[in-house]
Amino acid sequence: TTLFRSVVLHQGEEFSGIVVSKRDYKERDLLVKILTNRYGYKTFYIRGAKKRGFRLGAIILPFSHGRYLGSINDDGLSYLSTGKEIDQYQNIFNDIMLNAYASYVLGLGEAAIKDDCILASQWYRKIERALQLIDQGVNPLIIVSIMEIQMLELFGVAPEWRFCAVCGNQRSSFDYSESYGGILCKNHWHLDQNRLHLDEKTMYFLRYLSDIDLDVLESVNLSEKTSIKIKRALDVIYDDQVGLYVPAKKFLNEMTSFDFAFEKGLDKTE
Repeated sequence: TTLFRSVVLHQGEEFSGIVVSKRDYKERDLLVKILTNRYGYKTFYIRGAKKRGFRLGAIILPFSHGRYLGSINDDGLSYLSTGKEIDQYQNIFNDIMLNAYASYVLGLGEAAIKDDCILASQWYRKIERALQLIDQGVNPLIIVSIMEIQMLELFGVAPEWRFCAVCGNQRSSFDYSESYGGILCKNHWHLDQNRLHLDEKTMYFLRYLSDIDLDVLESVNLSEKTSIKIKRALDVIYDDQVGLYVPAKKFLNEMTSFDFAFEKGLDKTE
């Protein structure tokens, strides 16, 4: 009952949305979580959604996206009236690995944005574009890494990737220092013995991806080894400085265990 104690902010509002997930509620109803471009992540109560031939069934499938009409509540559940121009990320929907990558992007966004209207308006397009690229077959590991790097600021971690945190040097060999909140040039590596000890290529691409515009990105040509090293570096940063748990991440780590073994094998030969 407390789920329905909510205050209506906007009735009959149209917004862009991406269906994140849905779950059963009572016998015939569903709760559908949607990332909206105006209100952040909202949960919608869909009455009678499990009835055969339900009229809204096609627009609330996971990874559907388009324009929706409904009433938005500030606390508790919102209500969905209809949708139009609805499409679905078919490849993501049909591929378990792409599904996991997309779910992680959406989960990361939810942890950062929640129902913050301002953040939603700033980040909705980026998340939408990330899912579009994953659906189109662009390396999902790199797309996820881009989102992780660029979302760090939303979790209160804003590394300086452009220049050395100590002297401002922009042209050197660099490494990442959690203690200094950014990168250190080679001249100052001695200041942090616990820096991540990343190789030059991994550092180059971390810096490059931190500033890349997803709207102009069409493909990324990185080796599997480099992609995994970037992921591992970001895992450390998120574990140590953010402390965030997104369920899809565990699944991805389990599914890519072969990749980690592959990386270790390569390291032994170098």
